[in-house]
Amino acid sequence: MKTMMLTAALAATALAAPAAAQDAKAGEKAFVQCKACHSVVAGQNRIGPSLAGVVGRKIGTLAGFSYSAAMKAKGGAWSDANLDTYLTKPMAWVPGTKMAFAGIADAKKRKDVIAYLKTLK
Repeated sequence: MKTMMLTAALAATALAAPAAAQDAKAGEKAFVQCKACHSVVAGQNRIGPSLAGVVGRKIGTLAGFSYSAAMKAKGGAWSDANLDTYLTKPMAWVPGTKMAFAGIADAKKRKDVIAYLKTLK
């Protein structure tokens, strides 16, 4: 009986872990540093492009925003993995990007920001 209860508790913990790995509410708080340059409103570009609908969008293609040649040439789409790599060190992943931001060193914060970005439709 104790073994079954322990197994059930471990299984519940394992199932809860991925949900805890990405916290959109925490990501919204961490996103505060991004708001100086990025809007979350569709069609509202600032120094950086609007991030509404960014997850899944082709890199460097938002109409109405003037991307660097490096960003336009990057190719691919903004997947979780690409966002994570980019947000770690933007200038290392896209040398020549206009985004003068050092990045988010904390992996948990990056995952939370990505979870928040997924809510922006």
